[in-house]
Amino acid sequence: MLKCYSYDIVCQEIPDEISLAVNISCCPNRCPGCHSPWLWSNEGEEMTEDMLAMLMERYSAAITCFCFMGGDAEPMEVMRLAKLIKDRWPHLKTAWYSGKEALPEGFDIRSMDYIKLGPYIEALGGLKSPHTNQSLYKIGTEGEMTRILLSLRR
Repeated sequence: MLKCYSYDIVCQEIPDEISLAVNISCCPNRCPGCHSPWLWSNEGEEMTEDMLAMLMERYSAAITCFCFMGGDAEPMEVMRLAKLIKDRWPHLKTAWYSGKEALPEGFDIRSMDYIKLGPYIEALGGLKSPHTNQSLYKIGTEGEMTRILLSLRR
């Protein structure tokens, strides 16, 4: 079960998108130096279809992307909800920030428009660091992954 710890409208997580970033708790990765260690706990409201509908009713006109921040404990549920978003709100893009190095077997990459992969390693920095181990990918219509180099964007 996915649990939503918090959410906010953000403009920096996905390039050129205004995203509703939903912070998912129960993170199994426990990266040393994590900037959000409170997301390791089992707290928050269950991320149900009803909750998703409530968020969309409030925010879908103000955003261009729905971004799952975490959810590595339940990747297939992230995928299922992303497909639901694409079906019911086709004008929105979907994104997933995963702390894993690779997608889980059976994950339908076409459920996402963007995917961030890689655990946070404090010494290497986040996505905007030229030394990061993390990668943000734009997903093409055929499921191809194109890496986006954020450190070169600004």
